[in-house]
Parts: sequence; structure tokens; C-alpha cells
Amino acid sequence: MVTFPNAKINLGLSITGKLHTGYHSIESCLYPVPWCDVLEFVPGKKISFSSSGIAIPGDEKDNLVLKAYKLLHKDFGLPELNVCLHKIIPMGAGLGGGSADAAFMLKMLNSEFQLFLDDSVLEDYAAQLGSDCPFFIQNKPAIATGTGTDLEVFNLDLSGMWMLLIKPEVHISTQEAYANVRPKPNAVDLKSLLESKDFALWREKLVNDFETSIFPKHSILGEIKEALYQNGAVYAAMSGSGSTLFGLYTQKPEVTPVFEKHTYKLIEL
Repeated sequence: MVTFPNAKINLGLSITGKLHTGYHSIESCLYPVPWCDVLEFVPGKKISFSSSGIAIPGDEKDNLVLKAYKLLHKDFGLPELNVCLHKIIPMGAGLGGGSADAAFMLKMLNSEFQLFLDDSVLEDYAAQLGSDCPFFIQNKPAIATGTGTDLEVFNLDLSGMWMLLIKPEVHISTQEAYANVRPKPNAVDLKSLLESKDFALWREKLVNDFETSIFPKHSILGEIKEALYQNGAVYAAMSGSGSTLFGLYTQKPEVTPVFEKHTYKLIEL
């Protein structure tokens, strides 16, 4: 069985508080983007995992795809499988690629072995794997709150637009991302702002709070964002805690040498 886990971007990301658990609460719109990995499994004599494409650091047994399998295997006694992941979505990029792989694994197992788990149950399993994972179960635009696992599907359609995603060789750890963030209530009504599709207003008010703390340390990120605007983007921002920047365009943009020296993807939505 083969599937194609896709990336996501954040449209606005407000750090709204810090919970007693030590985690932060957020408000953000997650939007699916067709930049995809390839995930496959076939029957095996024992559970195994292999990967190709972009090299995945760390021990293979710690991969989220295997953890997703083990979650359902524990409760449903699934058969042994050979699992293969071809990695295309950049990692540590704010695009949710690893989370997508795990969530799609849950959905594949549910379908292939007729577990008949509805989306809410799959989201509960996914939440055990990471805060971005539940989003990819329904894989529709959604407002995420709490730690990112509380989701409200939101009717936002950007089809017909173009998106240019730029991933520089910058790694931002979670610790670094949150180091200088000062939680505060979101100053805007996120749903109303998004529904307006007033891109001039988006540029002014649709903010990723991580940019304030991260851009001063990594000047290339601010430079890429400005280059996206100079290239004709109607809106540009960093996704998640970075380091991918994206620009939205009303027509197909030119990919200039400024962008070509980084990992990039041009997509029609």
C-alpha cells in the first residue's frame, strides 16, 4: 500500500500562553501543501523500516512511522510489515513532514486492516506522536489551538494561487525557537482575518511570533522573506518555528537565483 504524506504551512502563529505542563499554547491556521513524501508498506516476516531520499538522522527504530505502527499494533495485533519511506519534504523545516508521515501511517493501517477507527480516534492516537500529527488525519485547513492538537476545520481555499517555499540551510531547535518568545493573547481575530483574503491586511496583521525571536539570530531568514515580497508575493511568512519561508502569489512567479541557492519548491495550489 502506497500513500503520499504532504507538508503543511502555518498562516499566522501566535504563542498565547504557557501551560502548567511546561508546553506553550498557540493559535494558528494549518494549511495542507502538496509537497509530498512517499510511504509504502508490504507484508513482512518481521517489522522493518527503511528510508531513501533525504537522509533521516537518528536511529531508525525511533522514526515516527514505526512509532505509529507500534501504537496500533499494541491495541490491534497488526501483522508484521516491511515499511519504506522516501523522504522528500525537508526536515526541521516547520513543514510537519515527519508528523505527516506518522499520521498517514495511522490512516493506511486503519484502511488496510479494516480497523474502522473514525477520525476522532485516529486524532487521539496521532496526538500521542506529536502536536502536528492530528492535523494530518483530516488534512484540511484548520485552526489549531491548545498545544496545536485542538483542531477546528476551517473553510479557507487558496486554490488557484501559487506558493514558493524556500528552505535555507538553517537549523532552529525548539529550545532556540521558544527562548525569546513572550506569550500574549492573539491581538487579531484569526478567522476573520483569514476569511477577508485581504493580503495587504495579512501582511500587516497575520504574524508568526517566532519571527521576532528567530530573525535577529539568522539574518538570512529576514532577507529571504523580503526577497519574496520583492519577487511579487502578496504575503510571505515563516512556517512554524522555521526555517522554511513561503510566499503566496496570485500568478506564477519567477524562481530567481536568490532562491535557487536554497532548497525550494514552487507549487500551484
